[in-house]
Amino acid sequence: MSARADAVELDRALVQQLARRDVGATLWFTGLPSAGKSTVAHALADRLRGDGVDVEVLDGDEVRPHLSAGLGFTRADRDVNVCRIGWVARLLASHGTVVLVPVIAPYAEARQAVRADHETHGVPFAEVYVSTSLEVAEQRDVKGLYARARRGEITGMTGVDDPYEQPATAELELDTAAIDLDTSAAMALALLSAILDRPVERTTS
Repeated sequence: MSARADAVELDRALVQQLARRDVGATLWFTGLPSAGKSTVAHALADRLRGDGVDVEVLDGDEVRPHLSAGLGFTRADRDVNVCRIGWVARLLASHGTVVLVPVIAPYAEARQAVRADHETHGVPFAEVYVSTSLEVAEQRDVKGLYARARRGEITGMTGVDDPYEQPATAELELDTAAIDLDTSAAMALALLSAILDRPVERTTS
């Protein structure tokens, strides 16, 4: 191989390395309401921000009114909401942001669509299944939704009268009834480093 060819190969490798460092990743935290998705995601976000990492949390309750105003809670509407959030996550991650998405996303097909979209665009993606049981989640009932559903005041409640399809392809499973918050966040951080194939490090000077 000529010196010129060697230089071209070296330049190409360098560009690929730099491009790789510019790409962030999406961690999607799926699970029942009150399973602990948001708690773990925000704990991880705080840890990353403390290290200067560019991170965004797309929490379902906060994002839905802006991205999906007017949508209801039918399966079709929920799938549209999940895919919209997934698109925003992929866009942010493609520009170097670490995106944490604590969103129930109860249906496997919609979650797979988000995964496939990330794969198509070469953006790292992983699923964290927060597998806390319905019994524990209902005992917590952070927003009082389970109680309202049991009283018949609301319908379409995931885990009560609407199904939750457990992930078959999640890269990490966390039961927050058995694993403490610090350990859960550390395990999610390890997964993030693995899908980025590098330590998660400061992205700003």
